[in-house]
Amino acid sequence: MSTQAVSELRLRMIEDMKARQLNRHTQRSHIYSCKRFATYLKRSPETATADEVRAFQLYLMETGPSICNRNRIMTGVKFLLRVTLRRHDLASEIYYVREPQKLPLVMSPAEAKRLLAMADNLKVKGDAHALLWLRIARGRGLPPQGWRHRQRAQDHPHRAGQGPQGPSCHAAARSS
Repeated sequence: MSTQAVSELRLRMIEDMKARQLNRHTQRSHIYSCKRFATYLKRSPETATADEVRAFQLYLMETGPSICNRNRIMTGVKFLLRVTLRRHDLASEIYYVREPQKLPLVMSPAEAKRLLAMADNLKVKGDAHALLWLRIARGRGLPPQGWRHRQRAQDHPHRAGQGPQGPSCHAAARSS
């Protein structure tokens, strides 16, 4: 069990977070963020200046946490400055970095039509067409259906005599 005394600033911040009914995970994250800011300053965040807030943001960019984590840390510091300390001048110094857009996993119908229109210029139009529809089917959670996945009798000679219910030798066993 820890015997460290909890600072008055931390208690005020916890009360502010409870008053706003923040989730306990959010509270833990905000406290960790402020602790990290105080460690960087080597003193209480109450005495921070605008230049130190800016320097902390640059420090986070250089040390390498992901954009998401950097923004999360700065959200906790902003809560401390804006709500607990009521230092709106410092809170306005905080900026967020936009995350780069990720490519969608599945193409939209409009994108699929554009790709098919461009496939007319390709030599292997059938291959591109089939691969596009396979990608669309996979994205919807459907079984892949395309010319590569269809089973043909000439590709499987042992299945040539089978009907929809399976081999004809099993038909007698089913009927009895």
